[in-house]
Amino acid sequence: MKANEFLEYKNWVVVGDVLNRLKYAYKILSSLKEGGFNVVGLNPSVINDEAYKRLSDVPYKIEILNLCINPDKGIKILQEAHQLKIDKILIQPGAESAEILDFCRINGIQAVEGCTLVELRKR
Repeated sequence: MKANEFLEYKNWVVVGDVLNRLKYAYKILSSLKEGGFNVVGLNPSVINDEAYKRLSDVPYKIEILNLCINPDKGIKILQEAHQLKIDKILIQPGAESAEILDFCRINGIQAVEGCTLVELRKR
């Protein structure tokens, strides 16, 4: 699967610093919303109601998980994603690691490294 094929799915979660306007996670979340996607933000470090803390809190079936977070935190998110049977992960530049890619391969998760913002611009 290629990164642009992920745009065929509507139910997304962006993982990262989704509340900070200067961060890519925020920009990705905003761009997906503007593009008509059903998308919410997840930040495992957040303490308020503006972003979800766990994937299991999201009130719909997640089709695409967009990782825009430090790989050390990302692997923990992937473990929960696997339990929830989320099988499509878009990994932003800087969020990748050998551990994440191995985890996805071993567990049958389709992992694609790419940039959501670039793919949205191509539409």
